[in-house]
Amino acid sequence: MSSANTTQQVAPARRSTDPAAVSRFFLPLIALCSAVTAANIYLAAPLLSVIAQDFGTAPSTVAWIASIAQFGYAAGLLFFAPLGDRVSRRPLVAVLSLATTAALALGAAASGTTALAAAILVASAATVVPQLLVPLVAERAPAERRARHVATVIAGLFAGIVAARVLGGLAGQAFGWRWVFAGAAVLTAVLGLLTAAVLPAERPRRTGGLFTGLTSMPGLVRRSPDLWRACIRQAGMYGAWSALWTTLTLLLTAQPYALSTATAGLFGLFGLSASLVAPLAGGLVDRFGAARVVRSAYLLAVVSVPLFWLGGRVMVALFVAAVAIHAALVASHVANQTLALTTTPSPATANSAYVVAGFAGGATASALAGFAFGHWGWGGVCAVAGVWLVSGWGVTR
Repeated sequence: MSSANTTQQVAPARRSTDPAAVSRFFLPLIALCSAVTAANIYLAAPLLSVIAQDFGTAPSTVAWIASIAQFGYAAGLLFFAPLGDRVSRRPLVAVLSLATTAALALGAAASGTTALAAAILVASAATVVPQLLVPLVAERAPAERRARHVATVIAGLFAGIVAARVLGGLAGQAFGWRWVFAGAAVLTAVLGLLTAAVLPAERPRRTGGLFTGLTSMPGLVRRSPDLWRACIRQAGMYGAWSALWTTLTLLLTAQPYALSTATAGLFGLFGLSASLVAPLAGGLVDRFGAARVVRSAYLLAVVSVPLFWLGGRVMVALFVAAVAIHAALVASHVANQTLALTTTPSPATANSAYVVAGFAGGATASALAGFAFGHWGWGGVCAVAGVWLVSGWGVTR
């Protein structure tokens, strides 16, 4: 489909919606749905110790399950998220929400790590609903407030990540990890179907095959230097964050801290800084542009890595580092995703390429971090994060 035709079909939806009404009801609902569905990707991370205990193994041997979720999400982004440019999002959101619900329910009943990993893989692949909704928000937002509207959804997404770590850790300690998965299944069904019900009606915009968006993705990135830079820089930033955050429970539940799973989960409250920074970052992007915000975010992330290393022994340093890395990640994400959504005539496909790059970087870094923790301890994890930051920024210079 040409960009002109896409504009003709999307434009009526923009004109028929009052922006005030969008910000009053539609936007908060999308942010809440994004929070619930994003939490599913990180559901296992704060529960690794409890899962390991249930299956009678060491926590380090189940660390790979957290990275499986990110690989699954990346696969879902490749196959499902680009469909937002071609088919109506209302039935697509409903179907994916129900698929995620079913997979989470099967995960709650898993009898071993292999079955649990398979359920998490499917659930994470289907829980790409936020990345179908973000392009819709960007399409309907006034140009001068686009980054702030995108930031609202991103704030909800990061609030969901915090909830997964904090509430998931507490609930897992109190009731067991299986009830956490079952509860997530119920929430996903309710919020997913409610959001699907209020989405605007769209005419199918399909041209070519159903998965043409997937096959056109490499060419789209190659033709847009801005999109390519956004992909690589966010892969580096998200990889550094994932390396540190997905293994943090292993650090906190081992010596010298030896915290319980529930107490370690409370550490995720520092991730609230991401939700608070998102609206500020959106305003800065609207005012100063994406490039300046990304540069500042990378500087902040670089400072956080030695603080994380020091946090292996000094808890206060870990507090400061946690706030810094979340602020850096969300500021970079708001800037890069806004750029990705506005730099090509195929926003859903461009957004998919961008988020796939980020999650592929995050999944790879997370897997390496689990290996590094088992062999070199927390210092090895910090080294992985540092390498990802240097690579993410350096290759785009």
